[in-house]
Amino acid sequence: MVVGGGIGGIQAALDLAQAGFSVYLVEQRYAIGGTMPILSRTFPSNECSLCNISPRLVECGRKPGVTVMTGTEVLAAEGEPGAFKVRLLEHPRSVLIDRCRACGDCAGVCPVEVPDEFNQGLAKRKAIYQPYPQGFPKAYVVDRTACLECSACEAVCKPEAINRAQKPREIMLDVGAIVLCLGFQPFDPTGLQRYGYGRITNVITSLEFERVLSSGGPSHGRLVMPDGKVPGKIAWVQCVGSRKNSDGQRHCSSVCCMASIKMALAATEQSEVAVEAVIFHQDVRTWGKGYERYYRRARDQGIRFERAAVERVEDAGAGQVRVVFAGEDGKTRYENYDLVVLAVGMQPHDDLPRRLNLKLTEDGFIATGTGSLVTSRPGIYAAGCCTGPKDISGTVTEAAAAASEVAVLLGGARGTNSNNAKHAASERDVRAETPKVGVFVCRCGVNIGGVVDVPQVVSEASKMANVVAAEELTYACSQDSQNYIKEVIRKKGLNRLVIASCSPRTHKFLFQNTLREAGINRYLCEMTNIRDHCAWVHGSEPQKATAKAAGLVRMAVAKARTLEPVEEITGAVVPSALVVGAGAAGLSAALGLAEQGFEVHLVEKSDHLGGYAARTYFDPSVPDLPAFISKLIDRVMTHPLIFAHLQRQVAEVRGHIGNFTSVLDNGDTIKHGVAVLAPGSAEYRGDEYLPGDPDVLTLSEMDSLLGRGKGNSLHNVVFIQCVGSRNETRPYCSRSCCTRSLDLALQVKVQSPACNVYILYRDMMTFGRYEKLYQRARGAGVVFIRFDPEKNKPRVIRNENNLTVSVPDHILRRTLIIDCDKVVLATATVPDDVKALAGLFKVAADSDGYFLEAHHSLRPVDFAAAGIYMCGDAHAPKTLEESILQAKAVAARAGAVLNRGVVEAGGVFARVDPQKCVTCLNCTLICPYNVPVIRERYSEIEPIQCQGCGICVAECPNNAIDLVGYRKDQMAAQVRALLRGEV
Repeated sequence: MVVGGGIGGIQAALDLAQAGFSVYLVEQRYAIGGTMPILSRTFPSNECSLCNISPRLVECGRKPGVTVMTGTEVLAAEGEPGAFKVRLLEHPRSVLIDRCRACGDCAGVCPVEVPDEFNQGLAKRKAIYQPYPQGFPKAYVVDRTACLECSACEAVCKPEAINRAQKPREIMLDVGAIVLCLGFQPFDPTGLQRYGYGRITNVITSLEFERVLSSGGPSHGRLVMPDGKVPGKIAWVQCVGSRKNSDGQRHCSSVCCMASIKMALAATEQSEVAVEAVIFHQDVRTWGKGYERYYRRARDQGIRFERAAVERVEDAGAGQVRVVFAGEDGKTRYENYDLVVLAVGMQPHDDLPRRLNLKLTEDGFIATGTGSLVTSRPGIYAAGCCTGPKDISGTVTEAAAAASEVAVLLGGARGTNSNNAKHAASERDVRAETPKVGVFVCRCGVNIGGVVDVPQVVSEASKMANVVAAEELTYACSQDSQNYIKEVIRKKGLNRLVIASCSPRTHKFLFQNTLREAGINRYLCEMTNIRDHCAWVHGSEPQKATAKAAGLVRMAVAKARTLEPVEEITGAVVPSALVVGAGAAGLSAALGLAEQGFEVHLVEKSDHLGGYAARTYFDPSVPDLPAFISKLIDRVMTHPLIFAHLQRQVAEVRGHIGNFTSVLDNGDTIKHGVAVLAPGSAEYRGDEYLPGDPDVLTLSEMDSLLGRGKGNSLHNVVFIQCVGSRNETRPYCSRSCCTRSLDLALQVKVQSPACNVYILYRDMMTFGRYEKLYQRARGAGVVFIRFDPEKNKPRVIRNENNLTVSVPDHILRRTLIIDCDKVVLATATVPDDVKALAGLFKVAADSDGYFLEAHHSLRPVDFAAAGIYMCGDAHAPKTLEESILQAKAVAARAGAVLNRGVVEAGGVFARVDPQKCVTCLNCTLICPYNVPVIRERYSEIEPIQCQGCGICVAECPNNAIDLVGYRKDQMAAQVRALLRGEV
């Protein structure tokens, strides 16, 4: 059972169902989705949040083995791992889900209006309402506390779906394990009078501003204030309800800095007037992958970052709001703004953990084991923001990791429930039919509709040959739109589908599955991206954007006419895995897969297991690291399904998902169904700050010194942060440096209490629970001095007997000279072996040299290449515990593939005409994946192994190779449709 229907709960439920388990997804609200649908965009990709999550909502509704229970809360859970009895309370919806058509007639006649929770109270809803338009289930719900019992809704409901006689009912369910993905509750700033929230009209919270920016919000994405005016000057106040003992919330809420940057950028882009955006902050915490670049982009685009302590927010009169703050110089100043946005923090929001007698942290979040998501009650797991604040990527990773731990616990029950059987709809043979094309153009709220004239595009599409249906949809990816498309397909006999909306990369599979559910071969679907290619890049030129969108639709229809059904081709999965790298991440991934019952080959280039962690004494995320890593190594070495290959490297890779062949540098050949890349990272060694001086150490060298008990003679130690990172060469934060420096600084204080410890820093990246580590260090007497690398970078000088560090202090307004025994450099984390492995496995790396994931937020451990996964620092710098949990997430994703037993070819692969092939060998020589082989007198290409790149098609001198879905006649038809305007 997964409790909580936000993105974390959805991920856990889908991963468990994919692994062969039957899942109950329990959500207290009346629609799944959680907080993510409320957001306008996601950072750092700036993608529409609703567009990202909608396919997951639909997938939950479709997935065999997932039973969604909304309006239901958990009362109690008794039992033990493998045998829990869970008592639930199902609240009355008063609307029958299987009858409701979501037509809205009921809401149209309802006389009651109350504040809309989804829109954060900025709009009204009726007493009978949809939680939000794209939610699942789609059915309406009656708010019994607001309903007048007038029966007006019942009178107009044609399917007789309303049943106000429903009563609450208790349900008992038997489950083997429980995963809690309860999310968070936004901090309520009403009690903090100094911020003026609730008293000053134009002071709002960050979530309220998200709804203002959202295309589905009360103002449809138009930037207006609560008083109805358009703001010209907006201030964001950070850390409201976070990082403050006085507010009762000591932790950092992790995402607020990035969320405010995102909103500031969106405000400047969406507003009809020029907007001055100012962010008042303590630190700018850009600790995640791509976050530092996002911050730099905002700064370069004119967003002002004011390092200050906001003392109060006042009503300045005339519709203005005054922000009173103390700047870095300590002087109190004030500035007036049209709108002030309070970046409110995250806090635990559910009393369920207490009802389940779970151990909690000091801040009330659910406590879990080190490197694990099991709670204080075995068999009950917790993931996402209910264990502490985190971003979407972190939540998705933890949810998948929890699914992996459950899969290990309940391995014997995998696939035993008949509900997981896949029932494919019978497919209509349309090969002899005249093409009947249906065109559906998505408005995507105002993401597309705010720029592109969608009705005009639909009108032009309706005039094209073979188009028998052309319609616009508000959100094509929502559940009701999917059902409507299926209805139109059946009613009008469509046999080709064209979707004009957002990215095929993230959404095409959704529409292909809709087509398949309607009984049509899923490859008779063509999709064109009028969001990214039109609305987003031509936002200031709506007429040109519309013309371009019409042209793209014209091309898509021309191609759709030529599409042919593609037969599903399947292949058996080799039930074993290859894991490259035996650091903490690689070991955890190997163990996670082996404990699910799969054979694992662990390849490590060094002569020992454990990697960097095995040489480290202290880590703030893993207490007693030596004991932890020693136990992990022992479990791996003694597991009968794990085969370690030490002092070996992968020399060659062939094959595809389900059937890879890897050759090691000693000639050994390994067959495996999936591959996990975890080569780890290295410590940057540069020329800053006296390289080679015996008293200038890196963090790992200082760790070794303290681990050997050699810190008792220290008198003065200076740590310098961000050495080699957050600069032009490496514009990223190395994420764990600040916390490791704090941890080592405290170790110095333990071994030598009288030692003076200084940390020279730019922004202290103590996100989440690590904020308390920062507070502990300050309480222990560690001195923190902020520096600006562009203005007052520290200098280190070697004297005869010691080192001298000079750094300007902005508070004292003088240069400090510190004589010290040791200077400790928090140097950048840099990728190790990523480039070589990326070339071998034909996977992508990003501009910083780390592996590039398929999707930043929703597929953080997958490569775009199917069957290959990443974890640990090779993906991006992270804490040791995060690396371990990411490895467990990989075990869930990879384990699901191995469990399936078969894999399907994608719809795009190269096909050879034996009559034309002259075995010139060009295709075998040019293919980057080594797929073509010569069989008798012609080349043969394995469809599952083919990656669909098309290089062989272009290289073949005899035109003997076609790419399915991209035949030459199809491409020519598209070009003619665009250039000649053919319809």
